[in-house]
Amino acid sequence: MNFRGLLALIVCIIASVYTSVYGGYKYVNYSFNLAKVNASTTQTLLTITQPQKTTTPPAEAPAQQTNNNTQNSNSQNNNVITVSATGTAIGKIISEFLSPYGANTSYGNVFIKNSTSANIDIAALLNKNLGYKIKKNSDPQVLIVHTHTTETYIAHSSDYYTENDESRTLDENKNMVHIGNIFEQKLSSAGIAVLHDKTVHDHPSYTGSYSRSYNTVTADLKAYPSVKIVIDIHRDALANGNDKIKPVVNINGQNSAQVMLVMGSQTGSIKNFPNWQENLSLAVKYQNKMEEMYPGLARALMLNEGKYNQHIMPGSILLEVGSDANTLTEAETAAQFAAEALISTLETLK
Repeated sequence: MNFRGLLALIVCIIASVYTSVYGGYKYVNYSFNLAKVNASTTQTLLTITQPQKTTTPPAEAPAQQTNNNTQNSNSQNNNVITVSATGTAIGKIISEFLSPYGANTSYGNVFIKNSTSANIDIAALLNKNLGYKIKKNSDPQVLIVHTHTTETYIAHSSDYYTENDESRTLDENKNMVHIGNIFEQKLSSAGIAVLHDKTVHDHPSYTGSYSRSYNTVTADLKAYPSVKIVIDIHRDALANGNDKIKPVVNINGQNSAQVMLVMGSQTGSIKNFPNWQENLSLAVKYQNKMEEMYPGLARALMLNEGKYNQHIMPGSILLEVGSDANTLTEAETAAQFAAEALISTLETLK
Protein backbone atom coordinates (compact mmCIF):
# COMPACT_ATOMS: atom_id res chain seq x y z
CA MET A 1 0.00 0.00 0.00
CA ASN A 2 1.43 3.41 -0.97
CA PHE A 3 1.66 6.37 1.39
CA ARG A 4 -1.51 8.01 0.08
CA GLY A 5 -3.51 4.80 0.58
CA LEU A 6 -2.15 4.36 4.11
CA LEU A 7 -3.00 7.95 5.00
CA ALA A 8 -6.55 7.48 3.67
CA LEU A 9 -7.01 4.34 5.78
CA ILE A 10 -5.84 6.14 8.95
CA VAL A 11 -8.27 9.01 8.30
CA CYS A 12 -11.15 6.54 7.78
CA ILE A 13 -10.39 4.73 11.03
CA ILE A 14 -10.25 8.01 13.00
CA ALA A 15 -13.52 9.15 11.46
CA SER A 16 -15.14 5.80 12.18
CA VAL A 17 -14.31 5.89 15.88
CA TYR A 18 -15.26 9.55 16.15
CA THR A 19 -18.66 9.08 14.55
CA SER A 20 -19.32 6.07 16.78
CA VAL A 21 -19.57 8.33 19.84
CA TYR A 22 -23.02 9.83 19.70
CA GLY A 23 -26.30 10.08 21.54
CA GLY A 24 -24.46 9.63 24.81
CA TYR A 25 -23.39 6.04 23.99
CA LYS A 26 -19.94 4.99 22.90
CA TYR A 27 -19.52 1.96 20.65
CA VAL A 28 -16.51 0.52 18.87
CA ASN A 29 -17.16 0.53 15.12
CA TYR A 30 -16.22 -2.73 13.39
CA SER A 31 -16.94 -1.61 9.81
CA PHE A 32 -13.42 -2.67 8.77
CA ASN A 33 -14.02 -6.18 10.19
CA LEU A 34 -11.15 -5.66 12.60
CA ALA A 35 -10.78 -7.99 15.57
CA LYS A 36 -12.90 -6.93 18.51
CA VAL A 37 -11.15 -4.44 20.79
CA ASN A 38 -10.04 -6.10 24.01
CA ALA A 39 -12.39 -4.97 26.78
CA SER A 40 -9.52 -4.57 29.23
CA THR A 41 -8.10 -1.71 27.19
CA THR A 42 -11.31 0.34 27.02
CA GLN A 43 -13.05 0.18 30.37
CA THR A 44 -13.55 3.93 30.69
CA LEU A 45 -17.04 4.82 31.91
CA LEU A 46 -18.84 7.74 30.31
CA THR A 47 -21.20 10.27 31.88
CA ILE A 48 -23.98 11.44 29.56
CA THR A 49 -27.04 13.67 29.49
CA GLN A 50 -29.86 11.34 28.50
CA PRO A 51 -32.53 13.77 27.20
CA GLN A 52 -30.12 15.07 24.52
CA LYS A 53 -29.67 11.60 23.02
CA THR A 54 -31.50 11.74 19.67
CA THR A 55 -29.45 9.56 17.33
CA THR A 56 -30.59 5.98 16.76
CA PRO A 57 -28.09 3.52 18.29
CA PRO A 58 -26.06 1.34 15.91
CA ALA A 59 -27.05 -2.22 15.03
CA GLU A 60 -24.84 -3.72 17.75
CA ALA A 61 -27.05 -2.27 20.49
CA PRO A 62 -30.67 -3.26 21.21
CA ALA A 63 -33.16 -1.34 19.10
CA GLN A 64 -34.69 0.19 22.22
CA GLN A 65 -31.98 1.83 24.28
CA THR A 66 -34.17 3.87 26.59
CA ASN A 67 -36.85 2.37 28.78
CA ASN A 68 -39.36 4.20 30.93
CA ASN A 69 -38.75 1.95 33.91
CA THR A 70 -35.14 3.09 34.08
CA GLN A 71 -36.14 6.74 33.97
CA ASN A 72 -38.90 6.32 36.55
CA SER A 73 -36.81 4.30 38.99
CA ASN A 74 -33.94 6.78 38.82
CA SER A 75 -36.02 9.88 39.42
CA GLN A 76 -33.24 11.57 41.36
CA ASN A 77 -30.65 11.14 38.59
CA ASN A 78 -32.60 10.44 35.42
CA ASN A 79 -30.63 12.96 33.38
CA VAL A 80 -27.23 11.38 33.96
CA ILE A 81 -26.22 7.74 33.58
CA THR A 82 -22.92 5.97 33.12
CA VAL A 83 -22.51 3.34 30.42
CA SER A 84 -20.05 0.71 29.32
CA ALA A 85 -17.80 1.68 26.43
CA THR A 86 -17.21 -1.73 24.91
CA GLY A 87 -18.78 -4.96 23.83
CA THR A 88 -21.59 -6.19 21.64
CA ALA A 89 -25.00 -5.65 23.22
CA ILE A 90 -26.83 -8.93 23.95
CA GLY A 91 -30.00 -7.61 25.54
CA LYS A 92 -31.58 -4.77 27.45
CA ILE A 93 -31.40 -4.11 31.17
CA ILE A 94 -34.87 -3.19 32.35
CA SER A 95 -35.04 -1.30 35.65
CA GLU A 96 -38.21 -2.16 37.51
CA PHE A 97 -39.69 -1.75 40.96
CA LEU A 98 -40.89 -5.26 41.81
CA SER A 99 -43.81 -4.42 44.05
CA PRO A 100 -44.46 -6.78 46.95
CA TYR A 101 -47.93 -5.41 47.49
CA GLY A 102 -49.77 -7.80 45.17
CA ALA A 103 -48.54 -10.92 46.97
CA ASN A 104 -51.07 -13.70 47.47
CA THR A 105 -50.55 -13.74 51.25
CA SER A 106 -50.24 -10.57 53.29
CA TYR A 107 -50.83 -8.98 56.65
CA GLY A 108 -49.77 -5.48 57.72
CA ASN A 109 -46.27 -4.85 56.38
CA VAL A 110 -45.63 -8.48 55.46
CA PHE A 111 -46.10 -9.75 51.91
CA ILE A 112 -45.50 -13.39 51.00
CA LYS A 113 -45.53 -15.11 47.64
CA ASN A 114 -46.69 -18.46 48.94
CA SER A 115 -45.87 -21.19 46.41
CA THR A 116 -46.76 -23.99 48.81
CA SER A 117 -49.93 -25.68 50.03
CA ALA A 118 -49.40 -24.35 53.57
CA ASN A 119 -51.82 -21.89 55.13
CA ILE A 120 -49.73 -19.11 56.64
CA ASP A 121 -50.91 -17.14 59.68
CA ILE A 122 -48.67 -14.08 59.45
CA ALA A 123 -50.09 -12.45 62.58
CA ALA A 124 -49.24 -15.53 64.65
CA LEU A 125 -45.74 -15.69 63.15
CA LEU A 126 -45.12 -12.03 63.97
CA ASN A 127 -46.11 -12.63 67.60
CA LYS A 128 -44.31 -15.94 67.98
CA ASN A 129 -41.67 -16.13 70.73
CA LEU A 130 -38.61 -17.72 69.17
CA GLY A 131 -37.05 -18.69 72.47
CA TYR A 132 -33.69 -17.04 71.90
CA LYS A 133 -32.28 -13.54 72.01
CA ILE A 134 -29.12 -11.94 70.76
CA LYS A 135 -26.40 -11.25 73.30
CA LYS A 136 -24.40 -8.16 72.50
CA ASN A 137 -20.65 -7.89 72.99
CA SER A 138 -20.46 -11.65 73.32
CA ASP A 139 -19.37 -14.69 71.32
CA PRO A 140 -20.50 -14.95 67.69
CA GLN A 141 -24.27 -14.66 67.43
CA VAL A 142 -24.69 -14.51 63.65
CA LEU A 143 -23.12 -16.73 60.99
CA ILE A 144 -22.93 -15.30 57.46
CA VAL A 145 -22.30 -17.73 54.62
CA HIS A 146 -22.61 -17.71 50.83
CA THR A 147 -23.72 -20.88 49.08
CA HIS A 148 -23.18 -19.14 45.73
CA THR A 149 -20.14 -17.15 46.72
CA THR A 150 -19.02 -16.04 43.25
CA GLU A 151 -22.28 -14.32 42.28
CA THR A 152 -21.58 -10.73 41.25
CA TYR A 153 -23.14 -7.63 39.73
CA ILE A 154 -22.87 -5.69 36.51
CA ALA A 155 -19.84 -3.41 36.34
CA HIS A 156 -21.61 -0.39 34.88
CA SER A 157 -24.93 1.42 34.88
CA SER A 158 -26.55 1.07 31.49
CA ASP A 159 -29.71 0.01 29.70
CA TYR A 160 -28.01 -2.92 27.96
CA TYR A 161 -25.47 -5.62 28.77
CA THR A 162 -22.72 -7.20 26.69
CA GLU A 163 -20.77 -10.44 26.52
CA ASN A 164 -18.10 -8.76 28.65
CA ASP A 165 -20.45 -8.52 31.66
CA GLU A 166 -19.65 -11.49 33.87
CA SER A 167 -22.19 -12.85 36.35
CA ARG A 168 -19.61 -14.61 38.55
CA THR A 169 -16.19 -13.72 39.90
CA LEU A 170 -13.71 -14.90 42.51
CA ASP A 171 -12.86 -11.27 43.34
CA GLU A 172 -14.02 -10.76 46.92
CA ASN A 173 -14.34 -7.04 46.30
CA LYS A 174 -17.11 -7.70 43.80
CA ASN A 175 -18.84 -10.95 44.76
CA MET A 176 -21.11 -11.96 47.65
CA VAL A 177 -18.26 -11.83 50.14
CA HIS A 178 -18.22 -8.06 49.68
CA ILE A 179 -21.95 -7.84 50.43
CA GLY A 180 -21.45 -10.09 53.44
CA ASN A 181 -18.69 -7.77 54.65
CA ILE A 182 -21.19 -4.91 54.75
CA PHE A 183 -23.53 -6.94 56.95
CA GLU A 184 -20.62 -8.02 59.13
CA GLN A 185 -19.43 -4.44 59.65
CA LYS A 186 -22.91 -3.12 60.39
CA LEU A 187 -23.78 -5.85 62.88
CA SER A 188 -20.39 -5.69 64.59
CA SER A 189 -20.73 -1.92 64.98
CA ALA A 190 -24.03 -2.57 66.76
CA GLY A 191 -22.34 -4.93 69.20
CA ILE A 192 -23.50 -8.15 67.52
CA ALA A 193 -20.56 -10.51 67.02
CA VAL A 194 -20.47 -12.09 63.56
CA LEU A 195 -18.74 -15.12 62.10
CA HIS A 196 -18.40 -14.50 58.35
CA ASP A 197 -17.40 -17.66 56.51
CA LYS A 198 -16.03 -16.71 53.08
CA THR A 199 -15.62 -20.26 51.77
CA VAL A 200 -16.28 -20.56 48.03
CA HIS A 201 -18.91 -23.25 47.43
CA ASP A 202 -19.82 -22.77 43.75
CA HIS A 203 -16.41 -22.87 42.07
CA PRO A 204 -15.04 -24.65 40.16
CA SER A 205 -18.33 -26.56 40.13
CA TYR A 206 -21.75 -24.97 40.62
CA THR A 207 -23.38 -28.37 41.07
CA GLY A 208 -23.26 -29.46 44.69
CA SER A 209 -23.02 -25.93 46.12
CA TYR A 210 -25.64 -26.57 48.78
CA SER A 211 -24.02 -29.84 49.85
CA ARG A 212 -20.72 -28.05 50.31
CA SER A 213 -22.26 -25.11 52.17
CA TYR A 214 -24.11 -27.62 54.38
CA ASN A 215 -20.75 -28.98 55.46
CA THR A 216 -19.46 -25.47 56.07
CA VAL A 217 -22.43 -24.44 58.21
CA THR A 218 -22.46 -27.62 60.32
CA ALA A 219 -18.72 -27.32 60.97
CA ASP A 220 -19.05 -23.65 61.94
CA LEU A 221 -21.94 -24.34 64.29
CA LYS A 222 -19.98 -27.12 65.96
CA ALA A 223 -17.01 -24.79 66.47
CA TYR A 224 -19.17 -21.84 67.55
CA PRO A 225 -22.25 -23.12 69.41
CA SER A 226 -23.09 -19.54 70.47
CA VAL A 227 -24.45 -18.80 66.95
CA LYS A 228 -28.21 -18.24 66.90
CA ILE A 229 -28.77 -16.87 63.38
CA VAL A 230 -27.52 -18.21 60.04
CA ILE A 231 -27.96 -15.95 57.02
CA ASP A 232 -27.06 -17.19 53.55
CA ILE A 233 -26.57 -14.13 51.33
CA HIS A 234 -27.06 -14.47 47.57
CA ARG A 235 -28.02 -12.32 44.62
CA ASP A 236 -30.91 -13.11 42.27
CA ALA A 237 -30.98 -13.42 38.46
CA LEU A 238 -34.09 -12.22 36.62
CA ALA A 239 -34.67 -12.34 32.88
CA ASN A 240 -37.30 -11.85 30.22
CA GLY A 241 -35.93 -13.58 27.16
CA ASN A 242 -32.55 -11.98 26.44
CA ASP A 243 -33.38 -8.98 28.61
CA LYS A 244 -32.31 -8.76 32.26
CA ILE A 245 -34.52 -7.34 35.00
CA LYS A 246 -32.96 -4.97 37.49
CA PRO A 247 -35.05 -4.62 40.70
CA VAL A 248 -34.63 -1.09 42.03
CA VAL A 249 -36.23 1.28 44.50
CA ASN A 250 -35.39 4.86 45.44
CA ILE A 251 -34.97 5.26 49.20
CA ASN A 252 -34.03 8.56 50.78
CA GLY A 253 -32.81 9.80 47.40
CA GLN A 254 -30.60 6.76 46.80
CA ASN A 255 -31.10 4.15 44.10
CA SER A 256 -31.03 0.78 45.83
CA ALA A 257 -31.35 -2.78 44.64
CA GLN A 258 -34.33 -4.59 46.12
CA VAL A 259 -33.83 -7.61 48.34
CA MET A 260 -35.85 -10.79 48.76
CA LEU A 261 -36.11 -13.38 51.51
CA VAL A 262 -36.38 -16.95 50.23
CA MET A 263 -37.68 -19.45 52.76
CA GLY A 264 -38.13 -23.21 52.64
CA SER A 265 -40.89 -25.32 54.14
CA GLN A 266 -41.83 -28.89 54.98
CA THR A 267 -44.51 -29.12 52.32
CA GLY A 268 -45.04 -31.31 49.29
CA SER A 269 -42.29 -33.93 49.14
CA ILE A 270 -40.03 -32.15 51.66
CA LYS A 271 -39.42 -34.13 54.86
CA ASN A 272 -37.32 -33.76 58.01
CA PHE A 273 -37.68 -30.01 58.27
CA PRO A 274 -39.50 -29.54 61.60
CA ASN A 275 -38.16 -26.05 62.33
CA TRP A 276 -39.36 -24.38 59.13
CA GLN A 277 -42.07 -22.31 60.84
CA GLU A 278 -39.56 -20.98 63.39
CA ASN A 279 -37.40 -19.87 60.48
CA LEU A 280 -40.39 -18.35 58.73
CA SER A 281 -41.31 -16.49 61.90
CA LEU A 282 -37.87 -14.87 61.98
CA ALA A 283 -38.11 -14.04 58.26
CA VAL A 284 -41.58 -12.51 58.71
CA LYS A 285 -40.31 -10.34 61.57
CA TYR A 286 -37.40 -9.25 59.37
CA GLN A 287 -39.67 -8.57 56.39
CA ASN A 288 -41.94 -6.49 58.61
CA LYS A 289 -39.02 -4.43 59.89
CA MET A 290 -37.61 -3.78 56.40
CA GLU A 291 -40.97 -2.52 55.16
CA GLU A 292 -41.38 -0.39 58.28
CA MET A 293 -37.95 1.20 58.00
CA TYR A 294 -37.44 1.23 54.21
CA PRO A 295 -40.73 0.79 52.30
CA GLY A 296 -40.25 -1.11 49.06
CA LEU A 297 -36.75 -2.35 49.86
CA ALA A 298 -37.97 -5.94 50.16
CA ARG A 299 -39.76 -7.77 47.40
CA ALA A 300 -42.42 -10.24 48.48
CA LEU A 301 -40.97 -12.99 50.66
CA MET A 302 -40.82 -16.19 48.60
CA LEU A 303 -42.02 -19.32 50.41
CA ASN A 304 -41.15 -22.52 48.54
CA GLU A 305 -41.08 -26.27 48.94
CA GLY A 306 -37.42 -26.83 49.75
CA LYS A 307 -34.81 -26.64 52.47
CA TYR A 308 -31.95 -24.34 51.33
CA ASN A 309 -30.00 -25.80 54.30
CA GLN A 310 -32.41 -24.00 56.63
CA HIS A 311 -33.23 -27.32 58.29
CA ILE A 312 -29.83 -27.31 59.98
CA MET A 313 -31.00 -25.08 62.81
CA PRO A 314 -33.79 -22.64 63.74
CA GLY A 315 -32.91 -19.04 62.94
CA SER A 316 -31.82 -19.77 59.37
CA ILE A 317 -32.74 -17.43 56.49
CA LEU A 318 -31.72 -16.84 52.88
CA LEU A 319 -31.52 -13.30 51.53
CA GLU A 320 -31.16 -12.33 47.86
CA VAL A 321 -29.57 -8.88 47.42
CA GLY A 322 -30.42 -7.47 43.99
CA SER A 323 -29.95 -9.29 40.70
CA ASP A 324 -27.14 -9.75 38.19
CA ALA A 325 -28.39 -6.61 36.40
CA ASN A 326 -27.92 -4.35 39.42
CA THR A 327 -24.71 -2.41 39.85
CA LEU A 328 -22.42 -3.13 42.77
CA THR A 329 -23.23 0.33 44.15
CA GLU A 330 -26.96 -0.44 44.16
CA ALA A 331 -26.29 -3.75 45.90
CA GLU A 332 -24.08 -2.05 48.49
CA THR A 333 -26.85 0.45 49.22
CA ALA A 334 -29.37 -2.36 49.63
CA ALA A 335 -27.01 -4.23 51.94
CA GLN A 336 -26.63 -1.16 54.16
CA PHE A 337 -30.39 -0.78 54.49
CA ALA A 338 -31.04 -4.50 54.93
CA ALA A 339 -28.33 -4.82 57.57
CA GLU A 340 -29.78 -1.94 59.57
CA ALA A 341 -33.22 -3.57 59.46
CA LEU A 342 -31.69 -6.89 60.53
CA ILE A 343 -30.06 -5.24 63.53
CA SER A 344 -33.39 -3.74 64.54
CA THR A 345 -35.08 -7.13 64.09
CA LEU A 346 -32.52 -8.99 66.18
CA GLU A 347 -32.70 -6.41 68.95
CA THR A 348 -36.42 -7.11 69.38
CA LEU A 349 -36.08 -10.90 69.80
CA LYS A 350 -37.05 -12.26 73.16
